[in-house]
Amino acid sequence: MRTRAVTALATCTLALTALAAPAAQAAAPSAPAAPADPKIISVSANGGKDLVLGLGPKSFDVTITASDESGVAQGAALAYWGASLDNAYRQLLPDDFTSSCREIDATTSACTTRNVADPDHYHPRKDVTNELAGPWKLAGQVLGRDGSATLGERGTLHIKRAAKLTANATPEPARRGADLTVTGALTRADWDRNRYGGFTSNAVKLQFKKDGATAWTTVRTVRADARGTLRTTVKATADGTYRYQYGGSRTTGPATSGGDHVDVR
Repeated sequence: MRTRAVTALATCTLALTALAAPAAQAAAPSAPAAPADPKIISVSANGGKDLVLGLGPKSFDVTITASDESGVAQGAALAYWGASLDNAYRQLLPDDFTSSCREIDATTSACTTRNVADPDHYHPRKDVTNELAGPWKLAGQVLGRDGSATLGERGTLHIKRAAKLTANATPEPARRGADLTVTGALTRADWDRNRYGGFTSNAVKLQFKKDGATAWTTVRTVRADARGTLRTTVKATADGTYRYQYGGSRTTGPATSGGDHVDVR
């Protein structure tokens, strides 16, 4: 667990800067100016998509795009939760700070590292807990070929708890015009307890696709009860398939149940 630690990126930057610094010597009026620091253009994670986690570890790529007059030698990035990088409460670091860099032009490169998020309650490197679901900030470090270095914060990664949905329509087959009951359950990953639990009081769409149709139609919105249970009644009018769909939230990923086909006679 990494808590309130001096970030590895900052430490790495200081070390690289120290190695690149010339030996001390008397100042001279004609001494050349220090090289300009690299510029961070962008930092993106997981292809710009939300990172939705179940109960096990998940790898994701973080790419930092930067430029330097001398060219970019190396770059690495992380996701962190906290007010600032210096006061990060939790960090998702690269397993290896040696990134893969793709040169865009003589001064600009995009460098990618593989990072890991781990919600496993029983794993010693547990990174995420329920309270940390939501937006995380991104930060990166860049080293120019001339030894100059930059550490900067830019970008956001939304880390969300995975959700699951089920659907079951009864009776089957159904009599035309009779009541059809569609039940289900909405659950989501509980990173603190390492299990899925009922996701309560959330609005879920009941959808129907008539046999031969290509699109789903929303029949109504159903709200999960205190245990995440869903239940509603509709009229059986035609052969087709029912499913539930949850659109997601700031802290929870979207979910769609499997479809349950009903014959109407």
